Amino acid sequence: MPAPKKYPDELRERATRLAVEARRDPASAVGAIRRIAGQLGVHPEALRTWVKKAETDAGERPGTTSSDAERLAALEREVRELRRANQILKSAASFFAAELCAT
Repeated sequence: MPAPKKYPDELRERATRLAVEARRDPASAVGAIRRIAGQLGVHPEALRTWVKKAETDAGERPGTTSSDAERLAALEREVRELRRANQILKSAASFFAAELCAT
């Protein structure tokens, strides 16, 4: 279960949008994240993480997008589940094979 969110989604979206726009303007790019974080009462590292994620999702920065990360996580869960099912089936097959050999 994920930890509860410290900041509301609206604040996250607004802060991220403001920071991304400020970073695009060369005159306000320097210190934009720290300045906007201070104005909105958000921790600068939290805002930096949100901006990084938004830029990655927009294709402006290399990395795994949020949708790809979610898909990977779902596929990894499915693989774990299938491996567990295979292990159960192998155990059952060996149990029944032993029963057949014993009779």
